[in-house]
Amino acid sequence: MNKLLIVGTVAFDAIETPFGKTDKILGGAGTYIGLSASFFNLQSAIVSVVGDDFPQEYLDLLLERNIDISGLEVVKGGKTFFWSGRYHNDLNTRDTLETQLNVLADFQPKVPEDYKNADVVMLGNLHPLVQSGVLDQMETKPKLVVLDTMNFWIDCALPELLDVMKRVDVITINDEEARQLSGEYSLVKAAAKIQAMGPKYVVIKKGEHGALLFHDLQVFFAPALPLEEVFDPTGAGDTFAGGFAGFITQSENVSFENMKNAIIYGSNLASFCVEKFGTERMIDLDKKEVVSRLKQFKSLTQFDIEL
Repeated sequence: MNKLLIVGTVAFDAIETPFGKTDKILGGAGTYIGLSASFFNLQSAIVSVVGDDFPQEYLDLLLERNIDISGLEVVKGGKTFFWSGRYHNDLNTRDTLETQLNVLADFQPKVPEDYKNADVVMLGNLHPLVQSGVLDQMETKPKLVVLDTMNFWIDCALPELLDVMKRVDVITINDEEARQLSGEYSLVKAAAKIQAMGPKYVVIKKGEHGALLFHDLQVFFAPALPLEEVFDPTGAGDTFAGGFAGFITQSENVSFENMKNAIIYGSNLASFCVEKFGTERMIDLDKKEVVSRLKQFKSLTQFDIEL
């Protein structure tokens, strides 16, 4: 069975949307990626850090999803990373109310021995030096390395981000970040500039407007499934990344054609994530629902035309 190594935060979130608010709930990029990837036939492990305030029931949940947590460090006397945010009425913009790095401030990733030969590495949104530190520990070159990043690192750690970008195959960012990183408004021009920075494949996420995949002069677009209700967009991008990386790991195929399918699988899983607060929907989700919605995606995008 193929192995997927996941690097990313395991955290507490407190979320406020026009539909309600939560106290501290399970969150973090690594958590969303892991839960999403658990719907594929693979072995996965999360490299992250939490404090001893992190509930055992959350650790048990990850284990139940067949996620190896031997690389998830628990710091005695430490507090888990915490983020709090409030979404505006359009749900496309949000304000960060509070960020407590806590144990994440001094995090030194330790890759489990069994995953130093992982087939695919998914570098979730973290400081680029942490992402590089994980790649330094790999004993064999992965078939594919996927990097996710955000505007914060583009602003605060650009040299380090550019260094790690030279070592990855795929980068996933949203449209705003692609423009910021490249200095280009056109996403086609932005993708070309980003490819020149290292990644051979560029995935640009456009939220409710789908996702774009670029490779050389090839472009693929996948729509987002139109939903009656979007409750909370937190973690949707990470869920997308987990579906993308999970499908690639399971299928053992890193071609552009197969990445088209991976984009659809990622979009499909992300469409569930937004239906409840935080990770709630991904925890309740079953495979029958995933397959059923995949059929909806197929009918949404398939057509015959005579040329």
